[in-house]
Amino acid sequence: RFCLPLVLASLPMMATGEEIAPALQDSWGDFWLFRFFVNAAGYASIVVPGFLLIQYFKRRNYLETGRGICFPVIKSCVFGSEVKSVHQDDGSLPPRAEPTESSTARQVFKLLLCAAGLQASYLTWGVLQERVMTRTYGATETDPGEKFKDSQFLVFMNRILAFTVAGLYCTLTKQPRHGAPMYKYSFASLSNILSSWCQYEALKYISFPTQVLAKASKVIPVMMMGKLVSRKSYEYWEYLTAALISVGVSMFLLSSGPNRTASTVTTFSGIVLLAGYIIFDSFTSNWQDALFTYKMSPVQMMFGVNVFSCLFTVGSLLEQGALLESLRFMARHSEFTAHAVLLSVCSAFGQLFIFYTINQFGAAVFTIIMTLRQAFAILLSCLIYGHTVTVVGGLGIAVVFMALFLRVYARSRMKKRSKKLPPGETPVQKV
Repeated sequence: RFCLPLVLASLPMMATGEEIAPALQDSWGDFWLFRFFVNAAGYASIVVPGFLLIQYFKRRNYLETGRGICFPVIKSCVFGSEVKSVHQDDGSLPPRAEPTESSTARQVFKLLLCAAGLQASYLTWGVLQERVMTRTYGATETDPGEKFKDSQFLVFMNRILAFTVAGLYCTLTKQPRHGAPMYKYSFASLSNILSSWCQYEALKYISFPTQVLAKASKVIPVMMMGKLVSRKSYEYWEYLTAALISVGVSMFLLSSGPNRTASTVTTFSGIVLLAGYIIFDSFTSNWQDALFTYKMSPVQMMFGVNVFSCLFTVGSLLEQGALLESLRFMARHSEFTAHAVLLSVCSAFGQLFIFYTINQFGAAVFTIIMTLRQAFAILLSCLIYGHTVTVVGGLGIAVVFMALFLRVYARSRMKKRSKKLPPGETPVQKV
């Protein structure tokens, strides 16, 4: 623990002109790259023994030779119980429930409820995320207060509540018979933890509007991961909208406004963390898409991923002694406790609103709602936390959201056209 900082001593200055924020100069234990390796070591202490156990059971042909009370658990975790099903056209999306005899007023009410639930959940989540990671707690006239620094604890808080909500939902509602080997969720879980950690940690170095635009541009690495992981092909309009998004994000990032404070400057560390978030998140979505070839509902996916997320994060926190430290911070600052709990509630119930909206109205309507949410999140962050956006930066934001809406429109048109074509014909050449 004390040798690694000496090796990393030159890394914070890799970018010309970048300085470590004063809050991060107190100890090397607060430097993000050091924390990343410490967290990764904690996850490895669980992943490596688990991998060795899985290989042991497979080599022993345990599925045919195993007996005893542990056999059902080992079978479910290592081998699963069913073969894969036919892959649906839209991958991870469940079949949409078509309204039959429901009135128009009822459908409008459901749509407004979904939109309001998604906006309230994720706008609140975004505001609280920026508050927790960038502001101090317990500040007085004589005491500047202290910042909460352990992003992994926030990830753990989010995952434990999501795990609870998904477990209750699966218990109270009828779900498909589960057939996927449980260990396969660990891959998506690990990348999901790392992407969430990068997302929280990045706010120490970049502004929230920058982070939102980076999320909007993740369609580019998602497409790249789709090529590599799932061997997907994409249409030309998808490449066009991805290029427009990258242009808009570049305009925003390269614009420099007056009176930019240290808390809003985009630094090299922030760019690296954003890249880490996008890469890990892209892998998560593509791996989950591959997992949906087994018969399962989205809530079962949510439950399986969060089981391993809780295991990894609590194991790493306990090994570092950070769990008790974070709990002591919660005891000292009741305001932080309220923020952390509300952050987790918004994250967990926001996922349920996602599943319900896609099931009732389809992916296109959901994407429009979430795109509007991103625009509102930038506006809200600028109003509450005083971020400045230049004219060039504003044009960049407009280009990004224009490309996102164009993407939704083109996708819906292509789906309608493909339904009219005879089987085997494609409306647009894919590359």
